[in-house]
Amino acid sequence: MEQQLAEDVKLILKDNVLAITSQSGLATVSSAIFNGGCKEIRAVLNVGVPTGYSDRSLHLDPLELITTSAAKLGITQHYLAMVTAANVQNYSLVTNRTDSFNVSVIATAGCSHGESSGEEMGVSEITGTINIIVLIDAYPTASCMVAALITATEAKSAALRDFDVRSRYTGDSATGSITDSVTIASTGRGKTVTLAGPASKVGKVVAYCVRRAVTEALLKQEPVWGMRSVVDRLRERDLPLEKLAAEVSKVEGLNADSNGLAEILKKYPAASSLLLAAAKLDDDYKKSLVPTDLVGMDVWKCFGVDFKLDCGKLPSFDAVDLPPFVKHTLINIVKAAVSRP
Repeated sequence: MEQQLAEDVKLILKDNVLAITSQSGLATVSSAIFNGGCKEIRAVLNVGVPTGYSDRSLHLDPLELITTSAAKLGITQHYLAMVTAANVQNYSLVTNRTDSFNVSVIATAGCSHGESSGEEMGVSEITGTINIIVLIDAYPTASCMVAALITATEAKSAALRDFDVRSRYTGDSATGSITDSVTIASTGRGKTVTLAGPASKVGKVVAYCVRRAVTEALLKQEPVWGMRSVVDRLRERDLPLEKLAAEVSKVEGLNADSNGLAEILKKYPAASSLLLAAAKLDDDYKKSLVPTDLVGMDVWKCFGVDFKLDCGKLPSFDAVDLPPFVKHTLINIVKAAVSRP
């Protein structure tokens, strides 16, 4: 498959290789594993790891996979390469053309190894990866291209926030996956561009295209992100039903197992909504960001008002090891369900 992106710039997809090529050359700023940095090249490659390819071989000698994959396109020099475990066939292309510049973004995305930058994490395997190629058909300055890379990264994180993707390691809101890469490439033709921050003309277009491309690519690669249940989203926060049931059973009179709790949430969809809302408030609680008009109020502990429960002062239930909003909401939900015929 070949597609024209700009004068002398083509998008090519063959087997496990997705690439943009230009015989006249492209200026690049890239975090690519091979030949990244600030380079003048003729091709940007996004190389997919073939199914069954040895993780050990990939880590010991990634260059072997890169060079053999590049050879499929007849490319042997003047290129950079990113590597992904995502299927490059599931790429997304988003293009936006203006009177003074054009932007094309090509993304592949998988986020089964979501992470939240700055957290502690132990990595035993690599899956997923979000790789982004931004082509600017104009003449951006060097600092402009660096700004575009930052803007593209922010837009990627915004796309993950839109899906409420969580870190595999802590359950925090994910900012990316552990092996993401971004390449900014420019044709060097046309109008000189100096700004690419999120509020600049170029930055706005880059951000829009990246956010949309990452969204589309992620849904192609892992459709699950668009169809998760409340139970799924609680599990991603390290709150599986088994843990919730075990903890709520510590309250006298509330003996629950995961199947019983699942039935309660299925029977009372409003209860599921309340529990997810509580989990989101616990995100704020963990960061000391609970809204000031809720601090010190007993009512914030009692999301189960639809069940006509007493919303007076609640016991602390110190034995129940759950985040506070989820703890009291879950206890109210189970109490109400048990008391109903």
